[in-house]
Amino acid sequence: MSRRALRRLRGEQRGQEPLGPGALQFALHDDDDAEEEGPKRDTGGRRPRGAGKEGVCINNRFELINIEDLEEGPVVNGERADRLLTDTVVSGDRRRSQSGGADTKKAGDVADAAAPPEQSTISGKLRKKKKKQKNKKNTTGEILENGLEDIDRILERIEDGSGSSRPGPPPLSAKRHVLYVEHRHLNPDTELKRYFGARAVLGEQRPRQRQRVYPKCTWLTTPKSSWPRYTKPGLSMRLLESRNGLSFFAFEHSEEYQQTQHKFLAAVESMEPNNIVVLLQTSPYHVDSLLQLSDACRFQEDQEMARDLVERALYSMECAFHPLFSLTSGTCRLDYRRPENRSFYLALYKQMSFLEKRGCPRTALEFCKLILSLEPDEDPLCMLLLIDHLALRARNHDYLIRLFQEWEAHRNLSQLPNFAFSVPLAYFLLSQQADLPEQELSSAREQASLLIRQALIMFPGALLPLLEYCSVRPDATVATHSFFGPDAEISQPPALSQLVSLYLGRSHFLWKEPATMSWLEENVHEVLQVVESGDPAVGACESRRKVLYQRAPRNIHRHVVLSEVKEAVAALPPDVTTQSVMGFDPLPPLDTIYSYVRPERLSPVSHGNTIALFFRSLLPNYSMEGERLDDGGAGGLNHNQGLNRLMLAVRDMMANFHVHDAEVAREDSPEGDGEWD
Repeated sequence: MSRRALRRLRGEQRGQEPLGPGALQFALHDDDDAEEEGPKRDTGGRRPRGAGKEGVCINNRFELINIEDLEEGPVVNGERADRLLTDTVVSGDRRRSQSGGADTKKAGDVADAAAPPEQSTISGKLRKKKKKQKNKKNTTGEILENGLEDIDRILERIEDGSGSSRPGPPPLSAKRHVLYVEHRHLNPDTELKRYFGARAVLGEQRPRQRQRVYPKCTWLTTPKSSWPRYTKPGLSMRLLESRNGLSFFAFEHSEEYQQTQHKFLAAVESMEPNNIVVLLQTSPYHVDSLLQLSDACRFQEDQEMARDLVERALYSMECAFHPLFSLTSGTCRLDYRRPENRSFYLALYKQMSFLEKRGCPRTALEFCKLILSLEPDEDPLCMLLLIDHLALRARNHDYLIRLFQEWEAHRNLSQLPNFAFSVPLAYFLLSQQADLPEQELSSAREQASLLIRQALIMFPGALLPLLEYCSVRPDATVATHSFFGPDAEISQPPALSQLVSLYLGRSHFLWKEPATMSWLEENVHEVLQVVESGDPAVGACESRRKVLYQRAPRNIHRHVVLSEVKEAVAALPPDVTTQSVMGFDPLPPLDTIYSYVRPERLSPVSHGNTIALFFRSLLPNYSMEGERLDDGGAGGLNHNQGLNRLMLAVRDMMANFHVHDAEVAREDSPEGDGEWD
């Protein structure tokens, strides 16, 4: 290592040692940037002490950090211990220039007195040259120091910057919004690294990702080298309006994408998955085709392919984002009534489900917050029925409690069975943590007991099914009591039974801990005492149950269909189970906003004559496919094939039609039609 590097590591500068007689011996060169000789050392080969602040201050022009700044105090997060860096840049430079000039002048006088006149003249010229270089260096250093800022402060300024000049999200307060989404938690690898380490998670992915270059970096998913090369499929996003600090966006389909969408709908109606595969060969990033084929792969137990298709759909939609669309701010809205936006909702929900099954509840919680932030007032996929479950699985109890405290006033979250039971469970689990003060632990335990009693009084029909799920046999006092007995479950409205079944089918395993069960048992006996004492709150809750849960809204039915919880699906009303539910658009809103309409499919029979239409109305098996015009010739209609097809259809009708069946049936039952016993 050179002497210059050693001096810079030590924080020393050239020419700061005390000068002895004959020390200033300089060789004049034609080049102004010639290298100076090293400082003199004593006989022991060691540098004299006290060489930091005394002597002639000949600064190194390449040194941008002054040793006086380093000696003033340590720098912490871009600030000194006594004042900010930006406040001391100008004053520090002035002070250093003045003190440096005084020291230089004083040391120069001493040197002039001690050195011969010839050396004094040479040193004076050198000092003038160094003074000019020092002035240039101070100017450059001042500009550089003024430009240095703390990285954290820059990031906060970017996140908290006001978007008043453009229709973006409004500035965030010091306390982030309850639906604020963190980018790093959208990546499942972040959560898996905490469990298994970075080497186990990213060991095999790094070489693969270098094989192909993708157009942009995405947050929702990581593109894979096995995917087809990305080309814009005709999907885009536009800004509709901005009001009250919210930005409303909508996806748009180009004409080419609309044609692909029409082909996709025809492939779905054919009930043949291979038709969708053929469509994806020509349009590999068509979103609805990817989602529909993902469901088909999932039904065939090919989970890896199903997840890969959903990730590809998310990548296609993220590449179409508007520049002002933000995933994290919680102020960007997408109207679910527009069919183009529903694909994004469903892709996020399916990705969230795969992440939960993969063992990444923290990442799934972040996706759930993202879906809820797109339209929190309407909540088209009813994510409020799921967010508590993911928060408990991710052990993010503070977030669940905060969401309940902030939204209870205007959303009545306590009227949902899942929040009524999950929030006290979060308080109880928080009271079991040993790293909290004793006062906070006792306060959390009291709040948990208070809320679980209110939940048991409001939803008594959930207790026995919960104990049955947990394989716990209740005692005779609870099982035979009229408040918690079988009558409580039977008497509750069907809509409430559906919500309870959904919660228990999804979150019952969170209650299986022995400490949780003992705490629940204590509060059940407390509730029985309240019921036997004739508390008026019991009757008020019963009246409220009959009024509030008469019929579930459509978004709850949509959530139940997507959740695939068997107990909740079995409780769906008949008007939902009898209609066809498509995986790419389950239970669409009744007030859908269409931006374009699918053209009517022209049936080949409509081009036929009156006789053909008549036979078509009578014979479902009869078609005019054999009577179409041949594309390659001008032979006209193939009358022989049409006649043969007509005869086959007539024979089929006559073989299945029996007139005497009705008379035989009437003779067998002389009493006529009557009611069944």
